[in-house]
Amino acid sequence: MTMTSYTHSPDLEFIYDDTDIHTNEISELYSYTEQVELQYYVKAFEDQMEQYSLPPSWQRLSLIQRKSVIMKLLDQLEVSSKPIQMRAARCVLYIAQGCWAEMQSDAEQQQWTRSNVMLLYDMGVFTAFSDLLNIEIENSAAAEVAMRKIAVSLADSQDLRVILSVLYTVTEVIRYESTLEVSEYKAQIEAFTNEIASFDEEHMVVKLLGMVTRFCSGAAPHFPMKKVLLLLWKLILMSLGGMNTLRILKAEKRENAGIPPQNEDTLEVAKTMRASSPPASASDLLEAQNQKRSSRPFRRSLIKQSSLDDHDALGMELDSGLSGENGDDIVDEYDERRPTDLSDNQVYKNYHNRSSSPIPMPLPPPRGLPWKPKVRQKDIDFFLENARMKFVGYNIQGDHQSLAGLPQPIHEGVKTLNDHMYVSLSELQIQTEEAIARNPLSNTEQEVEVIPVELLYQALLPNLPQYIIALLKILLAAAPTSRAKTDSINIMADVLPEEMPMTVLQSMKLGIDVNRHKEIIVKAVSAILLLLLKHFKLNHIYQFEFISQHLVFANCIPLVLKFFNQNIMIYVGAKNTIPILDFPSCVIGDQPELTAESLEIGDSTPYSWRNIFSSINLLRILNKLTKWKHSRIMMLVVFKSAPILKRTLKVRHAMTQLYVLKLLKMQTKYLGRQWRKSNMKTISAIYSKVRHRLNDDWAFGNDVDARPWDFQADECALRASVDRFNNRRYTNSLKELEYEPVDNCFSSVLGISQDLSDSFKKHYDLWLEQEVFNNAIEWEGLLTDFI
Repeated sequence: MTMTSYTHSPDLEFIYDDTDIHTNEISELYSYTEQVELQYYVKAFEDQMEQYSLPPSWQRLSLIQRKSVIMKLLDQLEVSSKPIQMRAARCVLYIAQGCWAEMQSDAEQQQWTRSNVMLLYDMGVFTAFSDLLNIEIENSAAAEVAMRKIAVSLADSQDLRVILSVLYTVTEVIRYESTLEVSEYKAQIEAFTNEIASFDEEHMVVKLLGMVTRFCSGAAPHFPMKKVLLLLWKLILMSLGGMNTLRILKAEKRENAGIPPQNEDTLEVAKTMRASSPPASASDLLEAQNQKRSSRPFRRSLIKQSSLDDHDALGMELDSGLSGENGDDIVDEYDERRPTDLSDNQVYKNYHNRSSSPIPMPLPPPRGLPWKPKVRQKDIDFFLENARMKFVGYNIQGDHQSLAGLPQPIHEGVKTLNDHMYVSLSELQIQTEEAIARNPLSNTEQEVEVIPVELLYQALLPNLPQYIIALLKILLAAAPTSRAKTDSINIMADVLPEEMPMTVLQSMKLGIDVNRHKEIIVKAVSAILLLLLKHFKLNHIYQFEFISQHLVFANCIPLVLKFFNQNIMIYVGAKNTIPILDFPSCVIGDQPELTAESLEIGDSTPYSWRNIFSSINLLRILNKLTKWKHSRIMMLVVFKSAPILKRTLKVRHAMTQLYVLKLLKMQTKYLGRQWRKSNMKTISAIYSKVRHRLNDDWAFGNDVDARPWDFQADECALRASVDRFNNRRYTNSLKELEYEPVDNCFSSVLGISQDLSDSFKKHYDLWLEQEVFNNAIEWEGLLTDFI
């Protein structure tokens, strides 16, 4: 069969998780340009050991000697001499790296890294380096020097990179230990989690976001953004929790709210789904068309025997985009994929009779849709209103249950809708907020639970818009489709060497390092934004809406579309990695000679983990920003996202395709009948993969919510509700003036100090002359009025 070459291509074996494997997360902290600096850390350690009259071998020291060395290093971190201070910091970083110069293998180095990091944390190194980071941030001398330079390079951030590397190594090692089922460092993990979960205005997360803001404003161009963002991501992930934590918290909150648990988890179901076949090539299409003409009678018999529930018969194969910008190819790959017209049972029997192996053949996957449909209370109300107007002639305002006068099929329809009704935590929170807004005196504010995500929101709230804009600026600068501009920020300050490469090999190495640097930054920023959105939405819907609106106002939607407006297959399969230069492989054992051939080899996996991770994160962010928001869905239509998203479907990964199809589904009703007619295979893929909402005419465009004149009003109403929520919960002053108490005591009113303007003070004599001395005051009547 001619179509076999692409229809049976394997899916990408990518497993979506909170992070990549631990070794990759550690190696991505260091750029290839930093490799020469690793020897500085060994030299600093040997000098310190010589100063302490100890052998330059960490393994040969006893536990008491190691603790003594760490205490002495902590003392040197507090001295005023910068060279002595940073030499001690490099020594601590070398110890945190596992003292790799003494190790014979990567596994041995990782084991020593674990034990050394836990010892360093017990001795208070994390707190000491947090204070050291605050001093570096507040010290503007380095920033002034960097501002006077024409080009900022790696040397301008040397001290900051050492401090951030220590903090990141401690954070990542403890985070990795917390993911293990059995760990001997439970006490350290618990203590570290409690320490970083107590958010306030001086918290490190707030400080790091402040560094990002200062960097984007141009006040500190030497800040190493990659290390800042990686540390920021891991601190948020460690303090708030990842996907498993969110799943557990959501189940607990739904149970406490008295609503049924959610039996299906999107990520878990998506992992079990099969990716659709990639598009065909032009030659395959021409040959398939010739075969299709000769096999037309066979196709008719097949359709008669196949079930409508069969995913393949529903047109699971995605469009190739070769028949036009918005059109699907008309080739039906179903004919070529189907081997015979035998039933599944007969195929199984034939195979079993001919096979000598006792192992049974795996049964085919069950037919049917992967999701249970949902419905909102709003949809049930709308269904009842239409039914009552049709059969009874009037509506019953606020009645969600009465079925009097309605025929039996309507009763059955309402029962089906109620069986599939899903009540979200967001709906309950919105109902509570609306009740407080209607009756602020009788509906008092409930006690706010003091949890890490609530503390983080309070700490970020004053400057949250600036943080969001800064993160999006970084994402824009790191996007592969962005072009360098004179006014754009330079995110390459912590990867470019002082002296530019002189040979072709050095240029190739630097080019790979620069691309790798950008990919890691996109990975960190996308993970940070998604974590904030997920946790804020679970904590309170209006916290989520606050950050969502700022993302939308800062043009996050066109930015994400700009990111995907590239050859996504090249981006997913990028090989911007040099395994022999990854830490710690680059410093342990005999180092092979670096050649042009070794640079071109790259990783052996057929995909880039961080690039698929970033793509899924950005698709999930786009889904969260646009779900049930018609004005934002219209932005997808205006920016012509449909052809961009359709090209992303070429990535043969089920979870990636799921979130792309979700985005296409929500805007289908706005794209017009001709688009839907020309993209029937995409419509079929949406039907077979995306969860359905009962009574949702997503494929026909008949929804009354599609009225364009409601869009701006919806955003303004949402903004008013969010501002009311923030003012009531996070400010001390009452904004509703009609509900403020009135002071009727004249003595207390007269005793209130008033701020007088400079103009009034200057002309005070004139005011006395006109308003007091020249006017007759009836003091008895004035006192009578007060009494």
